[in-house]
Parts: sequence; C-alpha cells; structure tokens
Amino acid sequence: MKVTASMISISSTDAGEWWLPPAGRIEYLPDWIQASEADRLYQVLERSLDWQQRPIKLFGREVLQPRLTAFHGEPGISYAYSGKRLSATGWPEPLLGLVRRLNERLGGGFNSVLCNLYRNGQDSMGWHADDEAELGPDPLIASISLGGRRRFRLKARSGAGRYQFEPAHGSLLLMAGDLQHHWLHEVPKTRQAVAPRINLTFRRILA
Repeated sequence: MKVTASMISISSTDAGEWWLPPAGRIEYLPDWIQASEADRLYQVLERSLDWQQRPIKLFGREVLQPRLTAFHGEPGISYAYSGKRLSATGWPEPLLGLVRRLNERLGGGFNSVLCNLYRNGQDSMGWHADDEAELGPDPLIASISLGGRRRFRLKARSGAGRYQFEPAHGSLLLMAGDLQHHWLHEVPKTRQAVAPRINLTFRRILA
C-alpha cells in the first residue's frame, strides 16, 4: 500500500480489508477465482451475454452509457438507476455458478448482477454510489473483475480521503457497511492501451 498526501494506493496483488469512515468497509481478495477459470469465464461471458449500450439520464439529458451492460438475476427482479429500469429474466449458467458460490461463502443473499464490459480505455463509469433505496440501508456489493486491469477509485463525499487500485483478473472486491452513503466510486477513462474488462457487480435487491 502506498500513501500520498491525498491518495492511498492499494496493491492489486495484496489481499486486505480497509475501514472507511464512518463505518464503511472494503475487502479485496485478488485470487478469488483461479486464473484458468477466470480466463474461461471471461471468454464465455463476453461471447454469450446480451451486451447493450443503453441510454441513461445525465444532468437532465439522455446520453449513451460509455460501456456495455447486461442485467441478470432472479425472474421478476428489477433495478432502476440513471433513469432506467432493468428487468431480470433468470441466470445464465456461468453467472448462476458464481452467485451460488458467493451466497454460500458470504451469506449475502445476492439475487441479481449488473454486468459491465469496458471495451477499451475510453469506456468508463463516472463518480457514483450504489445507494438506491431498493438495495437496502447498507448495501453489500460483491464485485468480480475479469480481463484487463482498470483503475478503480473511491473518494469520500466530504472530500477527506481517496483510495485507488487496479483489481486483478479473477479478483473479488466487497463494499459493505455504510460505504455507499459516504463514499463515491468510479472507473475513469485512460489513454493507455488496456485490454477489455468485464466487471460483475452482484447485489441484493429488496422486493
């Protein structure tokens, strides 16, 4: 871990847990999926999911998301963000295996996943929090990264504190506690040549 005056940089190879005030928590497990299995999952998901570039509302106007997305989960589950509501129709087999493993090991009750495909360095996700009411008072988000590394950054809403790291292929990042109420996160654009990346964000949506 490298600390500067304004940023804490976390190594992408070191497992760890960090508490972010007032009561938020991130936990990072770099080898949660073995490399060969992560390779297989990336290839299957990139080829088989119904990736779409959806329009969203941004500052009152409709624009295309700068990435591709897909949404899956228990039939009947829906999720609204950025002015759009997505509906799940079930679990494709690769995602079903992952959500079962997460629920067995973490007991998170995950019932849906928002999938993101970053095709190149110009695909991105702006500063935001996963704080929609349907995620409950203190959402638990389980984020699995597959493919190329991209910078992931967090900043306190108060401005006092920043973290950054590049989640590894096959890694798991947990965001828990009141993190979503007091911190924002993003995947910024980069001019560097980067390989495509799939990010799977599992969550529990309340009925």
